[in-house]
Amino acid sequence: MRALLLTAAALGVAGCSTVSDVTPTTAPPAAASTSAPAANVLAAEWTGPYGGVPPFDRVRIADFEPAVRAAMAEHLAEIDAIASNPAAPTFANTLEAMERAGRTLDRVSTVYSVWGSNYSTPEFQAVEAVVDPLFAAHADRITQNAALFARIEAVHAARETSGLTAEQQRLVSERHTDFVRAGARLDDAAKTRLSAINQELSGLYTAFSQDVLADETDLALVLETQADLAGLSEGQVAAFAAEAARRGMPGRWVVANTRSSIDPFLEASTRRDLRERAWRLFASRGDTGNDHDTNASITRILALRAERANLLGYPTHAHWRLDNAMAGTPERALELMEAVWTPAVARVREEVADMQAVADREGADLTIEPWDYRFYAEKVRSERYNLDPEAVRPYLQLENLREGLFWTAGELFGYAFTPATDVPVPHPDVRVWAVSNRETGAPVGLWYFDPYARPGKRSGAWMSAYRSQERLDGEITTIVSNNSNFTKPPAGQPVLISWDDAETLFHEFGHALHGLSSNVTYPSLSGTSVARDYVEFPSQLLERWLSTPEVLQRFALHAETGAPIPLETVERLREAGTFNQGFGTVEFLASALVDMRAHLEGTTPVDPDAFERETLAGYGMPPEIGMRHRMPQFLHLFSGDGYSAGYYSYLWADVITADAFEAFTEAGGPYDPAVARRLWDHVFSVGNTVDPAEGYRAFRGHDPAVGALMRARGFPVPAE
Repeated sequence: MRALLLTAAALGVAGCSTVSDVTPTTAPPAAASTSAPAANVLAAEWTGPYGGVPPFDRVRIADFEPAVRAAMAEHLAEIDAIASNPAAPTFANTLEAMERAGRTLDRVSTVYSVWGSNYSTPEFQAVEAVVDPLFAAHADRITQNAALFARIEAVHAARETSGLTAEQQRLVSERHTDFVRAGARLDDAAKTRLSAINQELSGLYTAFSQDVLADETDLALVLETQADLAGLSEGQVAAFAAEAARRGMPGRWVVANTRSSIDPFLEASTRRDLRERAWRLFASRGDTGNDHDTNASITRILALRAERANLLGYPTHAHWRLDNAMAGTPERALELMEAVWTPAVARVREEVADMQAVADREGADLTIEPWDYRFYAEKVRSERYNLDPEAVRPYLQLENLREGLFWTAGELFGYAFTPATDVPVPHPDVRVWAVSNRETGAPVGLWYFDPYARPGKRSGAWMSAYRSQERLDGEITTIVSNNSNFTKPPAGQPVLISWDDAETLFHEFGHALHGLSSNVTYPSLSGTSVARDYVEFPSQLLERWLSTPEVLQRFALHAETGAPIPLETVERLREAGTFNQGFGTVEFLASALVDMRAHLEGTTPVDPDAFERETLAGYGMPPEIGMRHRMPQFLHLFSGDGYSAGYYSYLWADVITADAFEAFTEAGGPYDPAVARRLWDHVFSVGNTVDPAEGYRAFRGHDPAVGALMRARGFPVPAE
């Protein structure tokens, strides 16, 4: 039944998924076969080791649409059988039956989502335009099935008196809420209009994603001469040369229009003119006035969301989205954001003054602008903490840090990772590890790792669940992936990443650990299927382990000498932990506030560019900082409903994160086994089987308070 709720659980800090004639640079070589299979491989049961694995080596774009249509028909037949069952509704013949339904659609939609995120060729995008609205219509046909909802309501009414376990009661309540929020109680006319809205939104989401991807793929900063390379490290120069060669521009250097390429360039380049071009290139994605401009789509999406919310009985889309979140109301979310905004802006003023002083002292005739912030922040960091990011970068080798992820998971939760070379992959860059309990050897799941950027792959970093852990009809282990967009270096050279990228690596692995640790019965409650403003808590928490000396001394090894990062550098990293928090907080909050305010506008038409300017001016946005995500490229908001009116979730989760990590520091340190066990028992393993607030209290002993966050960011702590 997971197919009703999602096609694949894609989570990211950015946006959070072949046909024979596609070239190997845009699609996996495995897609080159043109022979027609005897049956559609996408619909078949997964076979092979580890309880079956996705048939990534046999995917053909031509198979997607027929597989989706057939799987949907099968799912609807299963749902109709449940709804028309003459027996009185029970948990077993209704809720459990729904959990078993849609398994074929789960498999098909998982592979479909992987292709959408990672191999979005023009041929696949044509399929998306047809298929994506089908998913919306399919979900509506199920949630608007009156006979089915009547059975759910009957089971829901008797949930506390019919001998159900706590997990079963939770499943009943969650499914009942899902149906009500999806319009199960509307009259027929309203249901018809709601379905039309959902299908139009689905098409708009697809178009938005494809338009942003086009600007990220087609637009880039081309460096023409050696003078354009001023300030860049040897590793950056080599990576940009490799990107140019891949694009058929030998002898030049290309900075791809992705965060993983642009941000390091902004930190290092001494060419202010090129920094400005790079910053504007990235900030203008979706807002260039070309054929991929997204502004009209955004205005329409916001209008349709407002209409849908009104149909469902909510004043705005924001109220509908937060009704079943931890925050509960937009007002509570805004209260937190605005409480943090004021000290963050004050810190930015201090940071800008420090940077301007450096620029003035160096004789630079400039006033700090957004394209200067990262560059001069690194100069201040270097002066204040004797910490040069380019001196740290050689210690941050991607492959070593990946081993650090494994080691951390082993220390906290007792997991072991073994290469799984007998698993088909969708691209040669993708690798797989089998995860097991290192004491008992019991299988935990599979972890796929896809680290490099490529044409057709959306930007950013994310986690996906290919299969959910469950034990409804026997033990089923999970399959998860982490996907990133690092620039692939020339053969034989290590991938050296920034500290920010290293934190993102740990963040996304935190989502993967959340999925791998799941220990529940029902797939709909498994892994990361929790409230949006709670799901970022486990991932943001895992970021804290990157900076522990235990990880850095073992895995931050110099790319040339192999020596571990010096202890004094580790100490300086720790001291610099609160550095530049004004920038990071304001950059994020600007996007989160615009998100929430736009979705509180209701039926008032929104012009994205004007709305951004006016909203941020009202909050006193520092002119030296840009939004982390502007509306025209805000994939979190406009490629689907997932984070709409919910980008605040990262801050909400960070309040919980800061408080949770203090549980370790108050005990025996970051690797305290008793605290780690409580964390697994009450957070990582329980999925959505318990209310997240109750689960957190069971772990920590109290509710989280904002003071821990303020301490972690070096802001003044309010009275609590």
